Amino acid sequence: MRHLISLKEQSKEDLLTILNLAQKLKAKRAKGESVDILHNQTEIMLFQKTSTRTRLSFEAAMTELGGHAIYLDGRTSQMSIGAEFIDEINAIMRYAHILMFRALKAKDVITAASINRIPVIDACSEKYHPAQILGDFLTMIEHSNGLENIKKITYLGIENNISNSFQIACAKLGVEMAIVSPLINEPSVDTELNEIAQKSGFVKRTLDLNEALKNTDYVHTDTWIDMEFFKDGKVIPEFQTEYQKRIDTFMPLQINAKMIDTYCPKAGIMHCMPCHIGYEITRDAVDHKNSVIYDQAENRLHIQKAMILWLLEKEKEI
Repeated sequence: MRHLISLKEQSKEDLLTILNLAQKLKAKRAKGESVDILHNQTEIMLFQKTSTRTRLSFEAAMTELGGHAIYLDGRTSQMSIGAEFIDEINAIMRYAHILMFRALKAKDVITAASINRIPVIDACSEKYHPAQILGDFLTMIEHSNGLENIKKITYLGIENNISNSFQIACAKLGVEMAIVSPLINEPSVDTELNEIAQKSGFVKRTLDLNEALKNTDYVHTDTWIDMEFFKDGKVIPEFQTEYQKRIDTFMPLQINAKMIDTYCPKAGIMHCMPCHIGYEITRDAVDHKNSVIYDQAENRLHIQKAMILWLLEKEKEI
């Protein structure tokens, strides 16, 4: 049975199949052609944390494929009052054909997949975000007119689930990746994933901004300020020290129009959203002529369709 969790499990051919399928599905949608092939099939979307793009894209994807998506908020389920996870997830999967899990802990996604009853997608955990990164590759392929024209990408910011999934995808697809990250989010660390990426020869770490941005095709970032630091728009006193540390550490890596125009004027600007304006990115970068941020958001829909069909082993029906 297929599962999409860390992308360590997939081959280069698997990733290319999903990406090619997404391109076909997007083209069909643009032509108004139906892909209504998942009649009487149900996807359960289990959310343990909030979402905008993940929920909308997966729900719209399942609808357009002819199936039905059920949103389940973990905070309003029996899991929130202490029910054993293994019992709840076993029961939940009896009602669906596929499980999309936006989880607090990747280990819970792995546990769900290990039951091997229905395909499971890690739709964002503290370690992985394969749906985001495959959607980002779809965006880059479109804007570069082919994977073969994406020579280098650069990630600026804290090492986290986004940088994890990016580096494993780059390692498998043969794209150079520069990571500029003076700080690691410790819960995100996957030693095995790091080793695979490092051994590939495609992933390099540096703190030299000029080196990282030289000849890059795309510059990516993600939030490095936790929203839990704030209340009513102000920093909570107990988080003031960590907040200031993040500002001092990461502000030199902020993506802004001046950085792009100076170091890599042809590079696409990318952000998985939500954008925290004034921190990891500025308004003039989001609105820059090189920005493909909203295309990234749209392409989540098309890549989710492809992921669902691939997991259900229906890729040949498109």
